[in-house]
Amino acid sequence: MENVNRPWPALWSLVIGFFMILIDTTIVSVANPRIMEGLDTDINAVIWVTSAYLLAYAVPLLITGRLGDRFGPKRLYLSGLVVFTLASLWCGLSGTVGMLIAARVLQGLGAALMTPQTMAVITRIFPPDRRGAAMGLWGATAGVATLVGPILGGVLVDGLGWEWIFFINVPIGIVGFILAWRLVPSLTTHPHRFDIPGVVLSAVGLFLLVFGLQEGETYNWGAITGPVTVWGLIISGIVVLALFVGWQAVNKGEPLLPLSLFKDRNFSLANIGITTVGFTVTAFGLPLIFYYQMVRGMTPTQSALMMVPMALISGGLAPVVGRIIDRVNPKYITSGGLLLMAVALFWNSALMHPDTPVWLFLLPSAVLGFANAGIWAPLSSTATRNLPPRQAGAGAGVYNTTRQIGAVLGSAAIAVLMQARLAAELPAAPGGTPEAGGEAGGFGGQLPPALHDGFATAMGQSIMLPAAVIVLGAAVALFFARPKAVQGWGGHQPAAGQDAEATTR
Repeated sequence: MENVNRPWPALWSLVIGFFMILIDTTIVSVANPRIMEGLDTDINAVIWVTSAYLLAYAVPLLITGRLGDRFGPKRLYLSGLVVFTLASLWCGLSGTVGMLIAARVLQGLGAALMTPQTMAVITRIFPPDRRGAAMGLWGATAGVATLVGPILGGVLVDGLGWEWIFFINVPIGIVGFILAWRLVPSLTTHPHRFDIPGVVLSAVGLFLLVFGLQEGETYNWGAITGPVTVWGLIISGIVVLALFVGWQAVNKGEPLLPLSLFKDRNFSLANIGITTVGFTVTAFGLPLIFYYQMVRGMTPTQSALMMVPMALISGGLAPVVGRIIDRVNPKYITSGGLLLMAVALFWNSALMHPDTPVWLFLLPSAVLGFANAGIWAPLSSTATRNLPPRQAGAGAGVYNTTRQIGAVLGSAAIAVLMQARLAAELPAAPGGTPEAGGEAGGFGGQLPPALHDGFATAMGQSIMLPAAVIVLGAAVALFFARPKAVQGWGGHQPAAGQDAEATTR
């Protein structure tokens, strides 16, 4: 039998590791200049410190979710946490940028092992009609971590040095391991036959697609080396993923991705919704932070602190929303939260002028906090509510993969749009010289005051893209079906005939 008598302590222990790996997706951006200086490298190399982590994190999620079903989510989570913590130590000790990039790849693989397990454990130890509060905590963690990363990064880099954005993970990882080892139950495993062709096709397809999107701007959306082009990689990735889906449909054994998951309307729609959220949350911060720093002259830490109202309100309200969604139809909360996010972003866009009082930006930041609280928990709860326990890992893997793909799309799209709008709004510097405009387009150096107005306009226009995408997410959420009544659910019950033979560890 599965020991689910103390689900909340188990969840809190998992949240520590989940929070840590999500912070590491954003914390490095603040440290990039110091890493360049400390390791005597250039911007192209240091960009790979983040890119390598995101790539190694996103690509294996489908596979690691399924591995959790097969070998047990606790075992996979603890293994991933060990890999992540040791890789963090290696990152801090790296003496060259090449070594740091290699360590970040290992760190990303550790994160990929951990992430689906957190959601799968929630799905299995909380009944569907009491899962909202748990998903509220999970969602609050996801929302707040993306904001805490830059703030914490600024403080650590300014106070102790860039190495400490990695060293800090070591004691947290040790504490997280001890707590998860003691408090997370060893759940029943399900005897899956592993789909090797599916593993290969999904990994190759996701790698080509994510690499192409992530690095497109670096290579100016053209040739990478010889005949290999960015668009060639993206199209190849889509073709391979189409072959993967075709194989999953005809596979008579046990597919890596059970397409039956998508027969549930809410699971399918929630995956579309979380893709738009991943896109928007990744995309909106970039033009906003550049506006704060290059037009308003803020330091990285000061610009990150402008997000504090969002973090505080989101973190405080998300658990409350989690309890509410167990009693009401979550589609109204989800669509409302997504629309509020769009309102906040359009509001930011309207405020982005060189002479706007800075305090006014705290108001849309607060609205973003209310929006975030209404998004993460309802979406994840809706996605997992109807999943049988034996497919919890597969479902969590899909959900987290679509979130990461949305984030990669958002990162690529906003970079392209920002460059295009800067080219339109800053055709030339004072005196007709293109250099300053090019410098602003490359986001380097000090921005001359004469260019502030055009730069602010370009950033304000850019932020309208994620605002429009999140409106699409709100429209999708309106089509959520009313949650089904829960009957005969129990973590201790076998979910299918095969489960009776499963081993309890």
